[in-house]
Amino acid sequence: MKENVLDVLMYLFQNFLADDSDTETDRESMQSELLDAGFPSREVNQAFEWLDGLAARQQAPLAGGARSFRVFVAAECARLGVEERGFILYLEQTGVLTPETRELVMDRVMALDAEEIDSTQLKWVILMVLFNQPGHEDAYACVEDMLFDEFTGYLH
Repeated sequence: MKENVLDVLMYLFQNFLADDSDTETDRESMQSELLDAGFPSREVNQAFEWLDGLAARQQAPLAGGARSFRVFVAAECARLGVEERGFILYLEQTGVLTPETRELVMDRVMALDAEEIDSTQLKWVILMVLFNQPGHEDAYACVEDMLFDEFTGYLH
């Protein structure tokens, strides 16, 4: 099975980062557990670089007014399909994403070593970005509900 960086990030997020416990796990023990779980060391290192990039990126107010809009460049269109780009714009229009968090999402999507990102993977990226942004707890909860509602089926 070929895991990619996003698989490693999702595993990290589910098992360490979004954990409500007060104990902090150090990077070395997380890396060790990821390697023990069978993730390739290259992808593990790239996942930590991705997280470092997210942590280093500070929200700066974007120039533009209420009438401004986002235009996706060719590389972004190649990585995200029409549905995924529409989802990002929908989240911004409904107030889940701000222009700043939208740009953080786009930055982190483009930092992934993937040709295409599907809607589920995009929701994970958005979830990780919002988790790391203080003051966006309601937006995080909204995307978390969207993500995990996909995996629930009807009870018969």
